Amino acid sequence: MADTELIGNIARILDEAKTSNAAQHRKIKELKLLRSKAPSIPQFSAAFTKTLLPLFHIQKRSASTERVVRFVSSFATARDSDSAAISDEFLENFLKFLLIGAAAANKTARSRACQFISEIILNLPDDSEVSNEVWDEVIESMKLRVVDKVPLIRTFAVRALSRFINDAENNDILDLFLEVLPLEQNPEVRKTIVLSLPPLNATSQVIIDCTMDVNESVRKVAYFVIANKFPLQSLSIKLRTLILQRGLADRSPAVSKECLKLMTDQWLAKCCNGDPTELLKYLDVETYESVGESVMEALLKSGLVKLHEGESLQNYVLSAHDRTEGEPENCTPSIKLIEPEVALYWRTVCKHLQMEAQAKGSDAAAAVGVEAAVYAADASDSNDLLDRILPATVSDYIHLVKAHIDAGPNYHFTSRQLLLLGEVLDFSDATIRKVASSFVQDLLRRPIEYEVDDEGDKIIIGDGINLGGDRDWADAVARLARKVHAAAGEFEVILLGIVEELAQPCRERTADFMQWMHSLAVTGLLLENAKSFYSVQGRAIEPVELLQSLLLPAAKHVHLDVQRIAVRCLGLFGLLANKPSEELVKQLRLSFVKGPPPIRIVACKALIDLGMWHGPQEVDRAMGQNLSSLLREDKLHLSPVNFLDNAEDFNIELLDLLYSGLETNNCSNSLENSDGESVQAVLGEGFAKILLLSDKYPRIPCSFFPLLLAKLISLYFSNETKDLRRLKQCLSVFFEHYASLSANHKKYLSKAFIPAMRLMWPGINGNAGGSSVVVSNMRKRAVQASKFMLQMMQAPLYGKETTKEEENDNGGSPENLDGTPQPSVECGEEGLAIRIATEVLSFQAKKTPAEKSYVSALCRMLVALNFRLSEQGAIKLLKRLLNCLSESVLAEKDLTKELKQMSEHLNGLDRHPDQDLSEDEVKFIFGRLDLEPNLDLNVPAAVPQTPVPHSTRPTRSRRRERHEDVSSDEENSPTSAQSLARTNPVSVGPRSQRASKTAALTKITTARKPARIDEDDEGEDSESDVTSDDSDDSDQLSE
Repeated sequence: MADTELIGNIARILDEAKTSNAAQHRKIKELKLLRSKAPSIPQFSAAFTKTLLPLFHIQKRSASTERVVRFVSSFATARDSDSAAISDEFLENFLKFLLIGAAAANKTARSRACQFISEIILNLPDDSEVSNEVWDEVIESMKLRVVDKVPLIRTFAVRALSRFINDAENNDILDLFLEVLPLEQNPEVRKTIVLSLPPLNATSQVIIDCTMDVNESVRKVAYFVIANKFPLQSLSIKLRTLILQRGLADRSPAVSKECLKLMTDQWLAKCCNGDPTELLKYLDVETYESVGESVMEALLKSGLVKLHEGESLQNYVLSAHDRTEGEPENCTPSIKLIEPEVALYWRTVCKHLQMEAQAKGSDAAAAVGVEAAVYAADASDSNDLLDRILPATVSDYIHLVKAHIDAGPNYHFTSRQLLLLGEVLDFSDATIRKVASSFVQDLLRRPIEYEVDDEGDKIIIGDGINLGGDRDWADAVARLARKVHAAAGEFEVILLGIVEELAQPCRERTADFMQWMHSLAVTGLLLENAKSFYSVQGRAIEPVELLQSLLLPAAKHVHLDVQRIAVRCLGLFGLLANKPSEELVKQLRLSFVKGPPPIRIVACKALIDLGMWHGPQEVDRAMGQNLSSLLREDKLHLSPVNFLDNAEDFNIELLDLLYSGLETNNCSNSLENSDGESVQAVLGEGFAKILLLSDKYPRIPCSFFPLLLAKLISLYFSNETKDLRRLKQCLSVFFEHYASLSANHKKYLSKAFIPAMRLMWPGINGNAGGSSVVVSNMRKRAVQASKFMLQMMQAPLYGKETTKEEENDNGGSPENLDGTPQPSVECGEEGLAIRIATEVLSFQAKKTPAEKSYVSALCRMLVALNFRLSEQGAIKLLKRLLNCLSESVLAEKDLTKELKQMSEHLNGLDRHPDQDLSEDEVKFIFGRLDLEPNLDLNVPAAVPQTPVPHSTRPTRSRRRERHEDVSSDEENSPTSAQSLARTNPVSVGPRSQRASKTAALTKITTARKPARIDEDDEGEDSESDVTSDDSDDSDQLSE
């Protein structure tokens, strides 16, 4: 009776506590008093847990239930000095009860027990005394729940273990968290794990990796943890820039706001005293300039950059009134050198003020009245502030830039920032423009920097292509020159004058290789920024003269660096010309074929650019002679160009030449330069662009696109290109979108399926095999490629992309549920299924081991395809093809079963099974697929089984003789693991089935213990067994 009364009192207190949080503190005191009056702590614990049992069966989470959980957890962890022993004993008994619930089979009970444990551990005071055995049991139990199948239970377990993760004796908890985090699928659990990780070197990279999580809340939590647990100084420069680069550019405004909060509240305010330049110093802006620009842009947009009075670039130039008394007025002002971070800071601030003034001015022009006056005042304030920041005069600006250029390479970054700062200056005055023009010409005439090695040879500093050895520097000079010479044609006139001056020693053949490179660098700058040859005609040097006297001779120079920059200029020259000239195209082709890898890479880029800009046929026409094309003869994949044969004639079309460069047997192709580029990577990127823009090149034969696609797929999965990271990255992005852009792309992919498989499968098309391990790996890669192509075929089209063929189809294309037209048969999986079935039937009955494995792999892909009810003609044709090809895989019972199920599925899809296709309809479907099979498809839907004759002696001897004839033919037939695929047409019909059954029965009757065959279905079983044994033997021989 006492227990019942105790349970009733506990229940009453719990009911009162669940109504509101305000009364919980008072109810805890009442429950403590009730516990103190209990006969014993075990008795109270038993009554308390019995009262809580209904809570372990409530699945729905409600506010009242959560209040009860928090109340019970607070009571269990409440510890008074007067009753410490009682509290600890009760807590230990309660934890033992919860451990039983945490191991329960019911997920609701496990979840509630883990929730109680996590709340108790998180609220437990440090002075609580619980036996080590109980804590060990709790920790081990929670470790098991971390991998529970219920996400909520995993979340509670992670929260519970987070209290012990910093203990030295519990290092296994941290290892467990780091192990399960990459594998966790639930975002809430990932978020809880990230919040639980301590600030250690082992966890910093893991948390930063979570800034790229697919879930927005996890990314936001990652930035929160970084802000609160990792000071700026504890992170490396690379990690700092990586955090800001990802966070400020995040697609989610909430995440980018959290990153901005990290940068401003923690890094800028606490570590840099609110000084943006100090923050830029922590980011190494010379290496990570783009990150520094993003940081300044975010700070300026947020209004967190405060310009103090007297801060400006004028402080770095000694003004006239600051000069000493005896110093002349026209002397060069003294310059205080600017640090890189300060230079970037002022450039971004000035650019922001200029854009702000322009925006306000535009708003003022569009508004009227008081609003226009307000906008105009804001624009005026921005312009006034900009004038106070910039150097007082253009001459001071030029002196400032020159001082930093003369200071050496340590101030190269600052010099470039100051050059870019020139875009905000005003050069409208003729006198100012004349001074600035003289400065720009000095920059263009500045010789190339070099070093002298131990042997006395000159080594160019920089990339050896762009002006100043740096593309960013050349771009800064070009932008300043464009700003100074903004009038139409003035920029080209200035640069042509410099080119003529620098090219004079080259034309006289008195220049060394550095003078050649300098003149070509300025020429490249001109060709990159000129819009057409119309603006340079009639100037200091004509385009034809520039080509004949400078570019072509430089491409034949003995120095390889001169050749490389000259070939680049030839490519730029060809893009500006209305039509490429014969000399230019011949030189680029010669450099591509005969040159060393660095020159071949540049020539390859130039040829691809010319082909895409002018069209491949226009580039071929420039050769002025008839060029052969293996592409048009459909033999391109059989006769690659040997680049190592200097005597070979390369009078082939451009696409043939470039395609031959993809061959992996050219050893120089697979070498990457310091920039990660290779000939194959450049060609892969170029051909990917051509495939994406195939509709723009109607004169390229359509047969080229599937062939090229098959080649790119084989390269993507080839083991020989695994180190070409640039090629892999480019193709991965290309394949992700190619098939979904257009139905025509799916058609090309369907046509490329079989050629790609033939290119990759060992023993087919003359592909070399090797050891059993090598052959197995090659087959695995080919199967992987086939699955990859199937995924591309099954990828849905983008909503706005429909082909004209589908829109103008005479019969009206069937539509999907969303109203978009479905792809036609040649663009869908039905066409691919017919191609695969036709390829399987192209092999003879007697196959090599390589051919058997190839056919088996194709059939396995066949059963994975999906079919549409709208394509009734293709379904009927596939039914007939399946009846023919089922014999090709009789040795594999599982595959035969799958093909049988596929046939039954097709029968179900056939709306009119009693109607058959006519020969004209069959030819029409094959014609749409560009297939010309010579197959005997006059096979009924269900072939009747041949009745087995009675087992008599004469019949047995006749069959034995037939078996000997067949064996003799098999012995005389050539077989090889590397033989070409059989292309002879196969006549498949009832006669071939009867012949195969006869051969199978003959083998059985000639065995040591001949089996007695009385029924037709037994004959079929015997045929399958015999074929399977024979196939297994041949496979063992191949291994």
